Amino acid sequence: MPKTVTKSSMPEIGEKAPDFEALDQDGKKVSLKQFKGKIVVLYFYPKDSTPGCTKEACSLKNRYSTFKKKNIVILGVSKDSQKAHHNFIEKYDLPFTLISDTDKKVQESYGVWQEKVMYGRKAMGTVRTTFIIGTEQKIAYTFNKIDCENHSEEVLEKLEELGLI
Repeated sequence: MPKTVTKSSMPEIGEKAPDFEALDQDGKKVSLKQFKGKIVVLYFYPKDSTPGCTKEACSLKNRYSTFKKKNIVILGVSKDSQKAHHNFIEKYDLPFTLISDTDKKVQESYGVWQEKVMYGRKAMGTVRTTFIIGTEQKIAYTFNKIDCENHSEEVLEKLEELGLI
């Protein structure tokens, strides 16, 4: 009998953001709760060093000083290994943490591990999504459609619009 894939839903605006514990590019444990009291930009992306993912990461890097001045934490999450994350960070001089979610537990808890259709074939994969998580660790906003090259601008504009900065 074929395995049925159930899609967990994304947390809604106002809901508590799912906590997680996973390893970063250096093998250090990272959890959402360690950032309580700070605004977190948690972005999920499909794969290190691919064109769209590189544009998105570099967009966030290019405005990182603005995020840092506002005490905003940026965390990237993909199913890539710690080594792949480390290489991605080194190659593009990324100043923020990348979380290795090889077992896809973090992606599943945020509902971004979904069935996708690419070139007419169905497969499970990461749906590019960014969550703005407020100081009380509730979802303040979700970006489902992302302009990779201008993502940092989108996020900063939304943070301002929401009155978070």
